[in-house]
Amino acid sequence: MTSSKQVLTDCTLCYHSCGTTVTIEDGKAVKVEGLPGHPINSDQLCPKGEAALTHVYSPNRIKTPLKKVDGQFVEISWDQALDEISAKLLKLKEEFGPSVLGVFSGSIGVENLEMAQLTQRFKAAFGSPNFFSVESICYRMRIRTRQITFGKYPTEELDSKLYILWGHNPDASDFPLKLALERNLAKGSKLVVIDPRRTPLADQADMYLKIRPGTDGAMAMAMLHVIVKEDLVDHEFVDKFTIGFDKLVPHVEPFTPEWAEEITWVPADKIRELARLFATTKGASIFQGTCTQDQTAGGTQNSRAFSVLQIITGNINVPGGWVISPRPHFGNVGLNVEGDPLGMDEYPLFIEVWGRKSPYGVITMVPEAIPDKLKAFYVVGGNPLVSMADSNAFREAFRRLDLLVVHDMFMTETAQEAHYVLPACSHLEKWGLAYTYNVCHCLPYLMLRKKCIEPIGESWSEWKVFTELAKRLGIGDKFPWQSEEELIQFELGPTGITFEQMLNDQPEGLYYGEKKYVVKDGIFATPSGKIEIYSDALAQVGANPLPEYIEPERSPKNSDAKYLKKYPLILSTGHRNYYYVHSQFRSIDELKAEAPHPVAEMGLKTGSTYGLASGDDILIETNRGSIKMKVALDERVAEGCIFVPHGWSGEANANLLTDTDCREKILGYPDVKSLMCSVRKLSAAA
Repeated sequence: MTSSKQVLTDCTLCYHSCGTTVTIEDGKAVKVEGLPGHPINSDQLCPKGEAALTHVYSPNRIKTPLKKVDGQFVEISWDQALDEISAKLLKLKEEFGPSVLGVFSGSIGVENLEMAQLTQRFKAAFGSPNFFSVESICYRMRIRTRQITFGKYPTEELDSKLYILWGHNPDASDFPLKLALERNLAKGSKLVVIDPRRTPLADQADMYLKIRPGTDGAMAMAMLHVIVKEDLVDHEFVDKFTIGFDKLVPHVEPFTPEWAEEITWVPADKIRELARLFATTKGASIFQGTCTQDQTAGGTQNSRAFSVLQIITGNINVPGGWVISPRPHFGNVGLNVEGDPLGMDEYPLFIEVWGRKSPYGVITMVPEAIPDKLKAFYVVGGNPLVSMADSNAFREAFRRLDLLVVHDMFMTETAQEAHYVLPACSHLEKWGLAYTYNVCHCLPYLMLRKKCIEPIGESWSEWKVFTELAKRLGIGDKFPWQSEEELIQFELGPTGITFEQMLNDQPEGLYYGEKKYVVKDGIFATPSGKIEIYSDALAQVGANPLPEYIEPERSPKNSDAKYLKKYPLILSTGHRNYYYVHSQFRSIDELKAEAPHPVAEMGLKTGSTYGLASGDDILIETNRGSIKMKVALDERVAEGCIFVPHGWSGEANANLLTDTDCREKILGYPDVKSLMCSVRKLSAAA
């Protein structure tokens, strides 16, 4: 007789953590559907979520620990793997000190809280400060920038009266926002799309503005100019809750729409029109692209300008604006450790603000730190040789490591370089907490991620690997939890919510707090207690305390004639694909059928200049390397540019083109959105 049950859990295949209903028959997951009533996705799933079981039960999964012997991987036992890894780590620690270990987590803690928290705890227990993650290239810049402005992190809501999609394409990367837009545009919400590619949503927009990659800050500065000059400011809000507006007024004087038009390609009258629309809409919100404005020369200042736009129009803590929603207070899995992570000397704001330290190192500095500062690397749930800027530099550096360990479900490009590869559990094979909803969509909602099936093969969760490895390293007391369930209960402790409550009483999830659309004294945790339009934190590190525009380091305006002759096209890498997440899921047949190969995008006129037609194979080259992929020519794409998707491996890896030396100066992010390149058609034999 078949045993069947349904488990209400979340999908962890991207950071949204959509609600799912998983059907289990005789211990095997046989169906995944959307969870009716879930506040993010209701009963709907994107193609990746629909293909979750193909991913979980993939024949390509790593199912046993592997060791590289004479260039080939051989299967070994868990005991042998952990014994040998721990012995190598202890030897390196004894000879060079604990800080030679670097760890990399593919999650910032949003998609997988336990992965990130346990990885942080492990490096600290070992004695190293060097924790790295995608925080160094993704999302943290906007969090840090809003923290130094507001003292907290206000978030865009799903429901807004005016959506400004600024380099953000929900059709490809933000399924919950895509659903919210469908719902709210039908009710009369307005939409503005700012993008060098005319995305499908732009056809529904009240305004579409085609902008030069990397110049978002110039347009934001011009909008500030218009709002201040035309006195469209919410003075009541500004006077009561901010400091520095008096300094902003003369500061924005030179940044006219005409000045911005020359830089951005956006007509001055359109910039004025947008500034007026934004300033006169209460409940308006700028939705930044995930990394669009961050991964440029002016990333921090771009985010600062967006923050100030929200502030001076009073679109803070109002329905549809940026809202400070209550955060869950979890038990702290992390540990303090002596020393500063890599990057503190050059990018101190990335690590510390007002004495509040974060555990993150600056990953763009990793290649240059190997082997002098870093000699061992432990990678969990990530693929930095494809996902981080300058894959060439990372690969060369990783080959100089004394020890590289990768804990993953699949043999990624990073895993191929490892000395040891350890089989990991999928999201259906372990317990966890889904709390991304508040960080990304301003919903104070929490859900228990249930263990639906037993681990496949010899796969282990992060909790089990770190617990067993810690015992061999003599730090077992730092991992006191006897089970994953006990760890989750520890995390939940300060919330007053119990594991049993979330498992049995509210398996669909629960609201742990209530948003209150009020602004009151003391809500902003800055030294002044006010929103800081003028940032003393930035001033202290030698940066402009007021927002400014910074031209990309390598651009048509900043590059010399010789460089531009060799690399005449603007290169922007990293746009998303609806069917994949970063470097994941490209072996899933149903997704490959929809997007079988990488495609670079160019404008029709630009493509014809190079004798190209859609479907041609091309070579794209920068000062760092070259890649091959097909090209699509489209009148919807800005001329003079080429847009290259990221996440593909091998000779189509976009990060073979990027450069860790080309960094944003305040937080150390790589500029991968506004470089320069050349393009040529490949012959059929190439």
